[in-house]
Parts: sequence; structure tokens; C-alpha cells
Amino acid sequence: MAKLKLSHSDLAVERDPVFTPRFIAALVLIALGIAWIVYYYVGVHPHDHSVSYPTKDFKGPLGHLKDWNYLIGFVLFFLGLIVTAHPDTPLGRNRGVVASMVGCFVIGLLWICAYYIFSGQSYWTKIPVFNDLDQKNLIVGIAWMAVGFAFATRWE
Repeated sequence: MAKLKLSHSDLAVERDPVFTPRFIAALVLIALGIAWIVYYYVGVHPHDHSVSYPTKDFKGPLGHLKDWNYLIGFVLFFLGLIVTAHPDTPLGRNRGVVASMVGCFVIGLLWICAYYIFSGQSYWTKIPVFNDLDQKNLIVGIAWMAVGFAFATRWE
């Protein structure tokens, strides 16, 4: 009986590229979404935390959008995450799909639970972004779960 001889070329595993154009575009969308929200909250948003804001306290063109800035930032962020669910990206293949799917579900659940736990407390106004979104925090938590379902469609 002849022995089977293996060479290095037989054992080599072909790997897909990590930084594909789709993955880079997704990272840019995610970074833009985070930057949009941070810039609005830190640079433009008045830090009075009262219920109504006079228009003169807002600065520049982003100031006139007011709470629409959160929608723009979160849409960019979640769109970037949904783009990463494609098989051309590392998160859209193999174990990345399961980890991303479960991660999005858990973050969405934690976001909603944190809103319900902290919303009635006196220190609610000290939690950045949460204090401005108020009931819209539920939409953000559900959006996290929707992105998890986008990853679930790629699970094999």
C-alpha cells in the first residue's frame, strides 16, 4: 500500500480578502454615522437639556435640523452595518454572521432595557444621546434587532 504524500500546497487554505471595497464603504458609513451624532451632540447641540430649545441656540446648518440629526446619524450607522452583512465582507461570512447577528440582537435588547431602567431616574439627563432620544430609544433598539435579522438572512 502506497503512502499519501502531502505538500504545503495541498494544505494551504485559500482565504478571502478582508478589506474589500464593500467592507471599506461599510466602515466609512459606520464612521460617518458615529461622527454625525457625536458632532451634533458635542459641537452643535445646546447642553441645557430642557424640553424646548430656542432656534438661536443651535449653530450652523446642522443646528436647524435639530433631532433629525440623530435620524441621519443612526441611518448611516445602521446602513453601514447592513452593508457588512454581505458575503464579500468578513462579517458576512462564516462565523462573522453568527457573531454579528447575536451581537446586534443583544445590543438591541440591552438598549431597550437600559431605556426602561434609566428613563424614570433623576440622573436620566446625564446619559448622553439617551436623554435627547426619549421614546425614540425604542426605535433605536428595534433597529439594532432589525440589523440582526439582516445578518440572520445570511446564516447558512
